Amino acid sequence: MARILSIDYGKKRTGIAVTDSLQIIANGLATVSTSELFDFLKNYISQEEVERVIIGKPLQTNGLPSENLQRVEQFVNRWRKAMPAIPIEYVDERFTSVLAHQVMIDGGLRKKARQDKALVDRISATIILEDYLRSRK
Repeated sequence: MARILSIDYGKKRTGIAVTDSLQIIANGLATVSTSELFDFLKNYISQEEVERVIIGKPLQTNGLPSENLQRVEQFVNRWRKAMPAIPIEYVDERFTSVLAHQVMIDGGLRKKARQDKALVDRISATIILEDYLRSRK
């Protein structure tokens, strides 16, 4: 079975998570510079079989688009043209950063470690992927 990959797309950094090959467990994979994201994903997919990509859809709490949605849509359009064999789907990402911080607190990370934005992005991507996996059941 192929993996499912998720993306927490940001203006500067992007968190990436991936399932195991049985699509049971979601794990943080990396945080990369957004400008390097496409090349990172192409390289990863050349080494691992990926069934689909899940990307967080940035919405405000009232359901209206956030300022980042346009950048996400541009990436999704680029992906669909370059990688039509690997579908990409949106998942609501509201509150994932808040949940990521709570996970870090619950995990006992010190305040200094919780300020690591790359870690927050990776955890957010993992939460997006976990939400997607739960919705399939």
